[in-house]
Amino acid sequence: MSNTYLTTEELSGKIKYDARTIRTRLKDSVLLEGIHYIRPFGGRKILYIWERIEKDMASPVHLDSLIAGLQ
Repeated sequence: MSNTYLTTEELSGKIKYDARTIRTRLKDSVLLEGIHYIRPFGGRKILYIWERIEKDMASPVHLDSLIAGLQ
């Protein structure tokens, strides 16, 4: 399976969120390293994996996860 890797700015254009919001609010809370993004060669650059993000965006939210997030 081939993955599409996006920079923060490219992802911002696809999901219609400001790049700053992705960096400060979504990264490491909703978008997780190793699942939704990688750091190639252990560097600082972040590349988001579009197919995984798109799949999770379309998934229904379960009540249990919402309740757990409030605690």
